[in-house]
Amino acid sequence: MTTTQQTETLPLATLNNVGVRFGKTVALDSVSTSIEPGLIYGLIGRNGAGKTTLLSLLASYRRPSTGSVHVQGDDPFEDAARMSLVHFVFARDVSDESDTVEETLKHCARYRKDFDIDLAMDLARRFGLDRKKSLSELSLGMQSAVSAVEGLASGAPLTLFDEVHHGMDAPSRNLFYNTILDQRAATGRTFVLSTHLVSEAAYLFDQVLILHNGSLLFDEPQDTLLERGTTVTGEAGAVEQFTADKTVIDNKRLGPTAAVMLYGVLSDQDRAAAEATGLECAPASLQDLFIHLTEPADSLTKGGTHEINPA
Repeated sequence: MTTTQQTETLPLATLNNVGVRFGKTVALDSVSTSIEPGLIYGLIGRNGAGKTTLLSLLASYRRPSTGSVHVQGDDPFEDAARMSLVHFVFARDVSDESDTVEETLKHCARYRKDFDIDLAMDLARRFGLDRKKSLSELSLGMQSAVSAVEGLASGAPLTLFDEVHHGMDAPSRNLFYNTILDQRAATGRTFVLSTHLVSEAAYLFDQVLILHNGSLLFDEPQDTLLERGTTVTGEAGAVEQFTADKTVIDNKRLGPTAAVMLYGVLSDQDRAAAEATGLECAPASLQDLFIHLTEPADSLTKGGTHEINPA
Protein backbone atom coordinates (compact mmCIF):
# COMPACT_ATOMS: atom_id res chain seq x y z
CA MET A 1 0.00 0.00 0.00
CA THR A 2 1.39 3.42 -0.92
CA THR A 3 1.80 6.33 1.48
CA THR A 4 -1.01 8.21 -0.24
CA GLN A 5 -3.37 5.22 0.11
CA GLN A 6 -2.50 4.88 3.78
CA THR A 7 -3.32 8.51 4.50
CA GLU A 8 -6.89 8.03 3.25
CA THR A 9 -7.85 5.81 6.21
CA LEU A 10 -6.85 8.10 9.10
CA PRO A 11 -6.50 11.80 9.77
CA LEU A 12 -3.07 12.78 8.56
CA ALA A 13 -2.37 14.52 11.84
CA THR A 14 -4.06 15.47 15.09
CA LEU A 15 -3.30 17.89 17.88
CA ASN A 16 -4.89 16.83 21.17
CA ASN A 17 -5.22 19.53 23.85
CA VAL A 18 -1.79 20.85 22.93
CA GLY A 19 -0.05 23.58 24.87
CA VAL A 20 3.35 25.16 24.25
CA ARG A 21 5.10 27.44 26.71
CA PHE A 22 8.37 29.32 26.49
CA GLY A 23 9.10 30.26 30.08
CA LYS A 24 6.14 32.36 31.18
CA THR A 25 4.97 32.93 27.61
CA VAL A 26 2.05 30.80 26.41
CA ALA A 27 2.46 30.24 22.67
CA LEU A 28 -0.38 27.71 22.32
CA ASP A 29 -3.11 26.93 24.84
CA SER A 30 -5.22 23.73 24.73
CA VAL A 31 -5.34 23.48 20.92
CA SER A 32 -7.09 20.47 19.41
CA THR A 33 -7.65 19.89 15.70
CA SER A 34 -7.55 17.19 13.06
CA ILE A 35 -5.86 17.54 9.66
CA GLU A 36 -7.79 15.47 7.12
CA PRO A 37 -6.48 14.09 3.82
CA GLY A 38 -7.03 15.97 0.57
CA LEU A 39 -7.92 19.38 2.01
CA ILE A 40 -6.28 22.80 1.80
CA TYR A 41 -6.20 24.52 5.18
CA GLY A 42 -5.85 28.24 5.70
CA LEU A 43 -4.04 28.99 8.97
CA ILE A 44 -4.54 32.63 9.84
CA GLY A 45 -3.91 34.78 12.86
CA ARG A 46 -2.33 38.04 13.92
CA ASN A 47 1.39 38.30 14.53
CA GLY A 48 2.33 36.23 17.56
CA ALA A 49 -0.86 34.16 17.48
CA GLY A 50 1.08 30.86 17.46
CA LYS A 51 0.90 29.85 13.79
CA THR A 52 4.56 28.94 13.34
CA THR A 53 4.57 27.10 16.67
CA LEU A 54 1.60 25.00 15.57
CA LEU A 55 3.26 24.13 12.26
CA SER A 56 6.51 23.22 13.98
CA LEU A 57 4.60 20.73 16.16
CA LEU A 58 3.05 19.07 13.10
CA ALA A 59 6.52 18.85 11.53
CA SER A 60 8.05 17.32 14.70
CA TYR A 61 10.43 20.27 15.09
CA ARG A 62 9.50 20.41 18.78
CA ARG A 63 7.42 18.59 21.35
CA PRO A 64 4.40 20.18 23.01
CA SER A 65 4.62 21.23 26.65
CA THR A 66 1.27 19.54 27.24
CA GLY A 67 -1.05 17.37 25.18
CA SER A 68 -0.06 15.18 22.25
CA VAL A 69 0.63 15.30 18.51
CA HIS A 70 -0.08 12.34 16.26
CA VAL A 71 0.78 11.76 12.60
CA GLN A 72 -0.98 8.76 11.10
CA GLY A 73 -2.24 7.80 14.54
CA ASP A 74 1.00 7.86 16.53
CA ASP A 75 3.70 10.13 17.94
CA PRO A 76 5.92 11.22 15.02
CA PHE A 77 8.80 12.57 17.10
CA GLU A 78 12.02 10.74 16.10
CA ASP A 79 9.91 8.38 13.96
CA ALA A 80 11.52 8.66 10.51
CA ALA A 81 8.61 7.06 8.63
CA ARG A 82 6.01 9.39 10.10
CA MET A 83 8.21 12.46 9.93
CA SER A 84 8.71 11.82 6.21
CA LEU A 85 4.96 12.27 5.68
CA VAL A 86 5.27 15.96 6.57
CA HIS A 87 7.28 18.68 4.82
CA PHE A 88 7.57 22.09 6.51
CA VAL A 89 8.54 25.06 4.32
CA PHE A 90 9.49 28.32 6.00
CA ALA A 91 11.73 31.32 5.41
CA ARG A 92 15.36 30.59 6.14
CA ASP A 93 18.62 32.54 5.98
CA VAL A 94 20.51 31.52 2.84
CA SER A 95 22.99 34.41 2.82
CA ASP A 96 25.93 32.01 3.27
CA GLU A 97 24.69 29.20 1.01
CA SER A 98 26.82 28.58 -2.08
CA ASP A 99 24.71 25.73 -3.54
CA THR A 100 22.98 26.63 -6.77
CA VAL A 101 19.25 26.34 -7.30
CA GLU A 102 19.76 23.13 -9.29
CA GLU A 103 22.04 21.61 -6.65
CA THR A 104 19.56 22.49 -3.93
CA LEU A 105 16.67 20.79 -5.71
CA LYS A 106 18.72 17.71 -6.54
CA HIS A 107 19.77 17.54 -2.89
CA CYS A 108 16.06 17.49 -1.93
CA ALA A 109 15.47 14.66 -4.38
CA ARG A 110 18.20 12.55 -2.76
CA TYR A 111 16.67 12.84 0.70
CA ARG A 112 12.95 12.66 -0.14
CA LYS A 113 11.92 9.49 -1.94
CA ASP A 114 8.70 11.03 -3.28
CA PHE A 115 10.36 14.23 -4.50
CA ASP A 116 9.42 14.95 -8.13
CA ILE A 117 12.61 16.37 -9.64
CA ASP A 118 11.00 16.86 -13.07
CA LEU A 119 8.23 18.93 -11.51
CA ALA A 120 10.81 20.86 -9.50
CA MET A 121 12.85 21.78 -12.57
CA ASP A 122 9.74 22.74 -14.52
CA LEU A 123 8.54 24.97 -11.67
CA ALA A 124 12.00 26.54 -11.39
CA ARG A 125 11.70 27.49 -15.07
CA ARG A 126 8.17 28.83 -14.64
CA PHE A 127 9.19 30.90 -11.60
CA GLY A 128 12.00 32.37 -13.69
CA LEU A 129 14.77 30.96 -11.50
CA ASP A 130 18.32 30.83 -12.80
CA ARG A 131 19.23 27.26 -11.88
CA LYS A 132 22.97 28.01 -12.02
CA LYS A 133 22.84 30.85 -9.47
CA SER A 134 23.65 30.20 -5.82
CA LEU A 135 20.85 30.76 -3.33
CA SER A 136 22.75 33.66 -1.76
CA GLU A 137 22.75 35.50 -5.11
CA LEU A 138 18.97 35.42 -5.45
CA SER A 139 16.55 38.18 -4.53
CA LEU A 140 14.22 37.63 -1.57
CA GLY A 141 11.34 36.79 -3.90
CA MET A 142 13.42 34.27 -5.82
CA GLN A 143 14.65 32.68 -2.58
CA SER A 144 11.00 32.29 -1.58
CA ALA A 145 10.27 30.72 -4.97
CA VAL A 146 12.98 28.10 -4.35
CA SER A 147 11.39 27.25 -1.00
CA ALA A 148 7.98 27.03 -2.65
CA VAL A 149 9.33 24.68 -5.33
CA GLU A 150 10.86 22.44 -2.66
CA GLY A 151 7.49 22.10 -0.94
CA LEU A 152 5.40 21.74 -4.07
CA ALA A 153 7.65 19.04 -5.51
CA SER A 154 8.28 17.27 -2.19
CA GLY A 155 5.46 14.77 -2.68
CA ALA A 156 4.79 14.88 1.06
CA PRO A 157 1.19 13.93 1.91
CA LEU A 158 1.10 16.84 4.39
CA THR A 159 2.91 19.98 3.23
CA LEU A 160 3.10 23.04 5.48
CA PHE A 161 3.84 26.50 4.08
CA ASP A 162 4.64 29.27 6.56
CA GLU A 163 4.47 32.65 4.78
CA VAL A 164 6.52 31.11 1.99
CA HIS A 165 5.30 33.68 -0.54
CA HIS A 166 7.17 36.50 1.24
CA GLY A 167 8.76 38.78 -1.37
CA MET A 168 7.16 37.06 -4.37
CA ASP A 169 5.56 39.24 -7.00
CA ALA A 170 1.89 38.75 -7.95
CA PRO A 171 2.51 36.42 -10.95
CA SER A 172 4.77 34.19 -8.82
CA ARG A 173 2.20 34.02 -6.03
CA ASN A 174 -0.46 33.11 -8.59
CA LEU A 175 1.74 30.29 -9.91
CA PHE A 176 2.31 29.11 -6.34
CA TYR A 177 -1.43 29.06 -5.56
CA ASN A 178 -2.39 27.34 -8.82
CA THR A 179 0.25 24.66 -8.33
CA ILE A 180 -1.12 23.88 -4.88
CA LEU A 181 -4.54 23.34 -6.46
CA ASP A 182 -3.04 21.22 -9.25
CA GLN A 183 -1.10 19.06 -6.81
CA ARG A 184 -4.12 18.52 -4.58
CA ALA A 185 -6.22 17.51 -7.60
CA ALA A 186 -3.56 15.20 -9.05
CA THR A 187 -2.30 13.52 -5.87
CA GLY A 188 -4.77 14.13 -3.05
CA ARG A 189 -2.06 15.81 -0.98
CA THR A 190 -3.00 18.00 1.98
CA PHE A 191 -1.66 21.54 2.37
CA VAL A 192 -1.65 23.94 5.31
CA LEU A 193 -0.97 27.51 4.23
CA SER A 194 -0.14 30.11 6.89
CA THR A 195 -0.56 33.55 5.36
CA HIS A 196 -1.29 37.19 6.06
CA LEU A 197 -2.55 37.61 2.46
CA VAL A 198 -6.00 36.41 3.49
CA SER A 199 -8.07 38.11 0.79
CA GLU A 200 -5.73 36.91 -1.96
CA ALA A 201 -5.44 33.27 -0.85
CA ALA A 202 -8.93 32.68 0.55
CA TYR A 203 -10.21 30.96 -2.60
CA LEU A 204 -7.81 28.09 -1.92
CA PHE A 205 -9.12 27.16 1.51
CA ASP A 206 -11.43 24.25 2.23
CA GLN A 207 -10.98 24.58 5.99
CA VAL A 208 -9.99 27.65 8.01
CA LEU A 209 -8.08 27.63 11.29
CA ILE A 210 -8.03 30.98 13.10
CA LEU A 211 -5.53 31.28 15.94
CA HIS A 212 -5.84 34.12 18.39
CA ASN A 213 -3.57 34.67 21.38
CA GLY A 214 -2.50 31.02 21.28
CA SER A 215 -6.02 29.61 21.20
CA LEU A 216 -7.87 28.07 18.26
CA LEU A 217 -10.76 30.48 17.81
CA PHE A 218 -12.28 28.77 14.76
CA ASP A 219 -11.78 25.46 12.96
CA GLU A 220 -14.47 25.28 10.29
CA PRO A 221 -15.07 24.79 6.58
CA GLN A 222 -14.71 28.18 4.96
CA ASP A 223 -18.31 28.15 3.72
CA THR A 224 -19.57 27.56 7.25
CA LEU A 225 -17.38 30.30 8.67
CA LEU A 226 -18.49 32.82 6.06
CA GLU A 227 -22.12 32.22 7.02
CA ARG A 228 -21.28 33.82 10.36
CA GLY A 229 -20.78 37.24 8.80
CA THR A 230 -23.19 39.42 6.81
CA THR A 231 -22.82 43.00 5.61
CA VAL A 232 -26.07 44.94 5.63
CA THR A 233 -26.14 48.05 3.42
CA GLY A 234 -28.81 50.68 2.91
CA GLU A 235 -30.40 53.84 4.29
CA ALA A 236 -28.70 54.55 7.62
CA GLY A 237 -31.86 54.73 9.71
CA ALA A 238 -33.20 51.46 8.32
CA VAL A 239 -29.86 49.75 8.84
CA GLU A 240 -29.65 50.99 12.42
CA GLN A 241 -33.16 49.75 13.19
CA PHE A 242 -32.55 46.33 11.59
CA THR A 243 -29.23 45.77 13.38
CA ALA A 244 -30.26 47.11 16.81
CA ASP A 245 -30.58 43.66 18.42
CA LYS A 246 -27.70 42.01 16.55
CA THR A 247 -23.94 41.73 17.10
CA VAL A 248 -22.20 44.44 15.09
CA ILE A 249 -18.51 43.94 14.29
CA ASP A 250 -18.04 46.84 11.89
CA ASN A 251 -19.96 50.00 11.09
CA LYS A 252 -19.29 52.38 8.19
CA ARG A 253 -21.30 55.38 7.03
CA LEU A 254 -21.11 57.55 3.93
CA GLY A 255 -23.67 60.32 3.94
CA PRO A 256 -27.17 58.79 4.20
CA THR A 257 -25.90 55.25 3.53
CA ALA A 258 -24.60 52.82 6.15
CA ALA A 259 -22.85 49.46 5.82
CA VAL A 260 -22.85 47.32 8.96
CA MET A 261 -21.15 43.96 9.35
CA LEU A 262 -23.01 41.52 11.58
CA TYR A 263 -21.72 38.45 13.36
CA GLY A 264 -24.13 35.52 13.42
CA VAL A 265 -26.13 33.53 10.91
CA LEU A 266 -29.14 35.50 9.65
CA SER A 267 -32.39 33.59 9.47
CA ASP A 268 -34.56 33.52 6.35
CA GLN A 269 -37.03 35.67 8.26
CA ASP A 270 -34.33 38.27 8.99
CA ARG A 271 -33.28 38.35 5.36
CA ALA A 272 -36.87 38.76 4.19
CA ALA A 273 -37.35 41.62 6.67
CA ALA A 274 -34.18 43.33 5.44
CA GLU A 275 -35.24 43.00 1.81
CA ALA A 276 -38.70 44.37 2.61
CA THR A 277 -37.12 47.57 3.95
CA GLY A 278 -34.82 47.98 0.96
CA LEU A 279 -31.66 46.71 2.63
CA GLU A 280 -29.03 44.60 0.87
CA CYS A 281 -27.46 41.61 2.67
CA ALA A 282 -24.16 40.26 1.37
CA PRO A 283 -21.68 37.72 2.79
CA ALA A 284 -18.71 39.18 4.63
CA SER A 285 -15.27 38.33 3.25
CA LEU A 286 -12.95 36.00 5.14
CA GLN A 287 -10.45 38.82 5.61
CA ASP A 288 -13.08 41.17 7.06
CA LEU A 289 -14.33 38.48 9.42
CA PHE A 290 -10.80 37.63 10.52
CA ILE A 291 -9.90 41.26 11.18
CA HIS A 292 -12.94 41.98 13.29
CA LEU A 293 -13.21 38.63 15.09
CA THR A 294 -9.68 39.02 16.41
CA GLU A 295 -10.13 42.59 17.61
CA PRO A 296 -10.58 43.33 21.33
CA ALA A 297 -14.02 42.28 22.56
CA ASP A 298 -15.01 45.85 23.40
CA SER A 299 -14.88 46.75 19.70
CA LEU A 300 -18.15 44.81 19.20
CA THR A 301 -21.60 46.09 20.01
CA LYS A 302 -24.87 44.40 20.78
CA GLY A 303 -27.05 45.73 23.53
CA GLY A 304 -24.14 45.73 25.95
CA THR A 305 -22.96 42.20 24.99
CA HIS A 306 -19.54 42.15 23.39
CA GLU A 307 -18.32 38.55 23.62
CA ILE A 308 -18.22 36.30 20.57
CA ASN A 309 -18.76 32.61 21.16
CA PRO A 310 -17.61 30.50 18.18
CA ALA A 311 -19.99 27.66 19.11
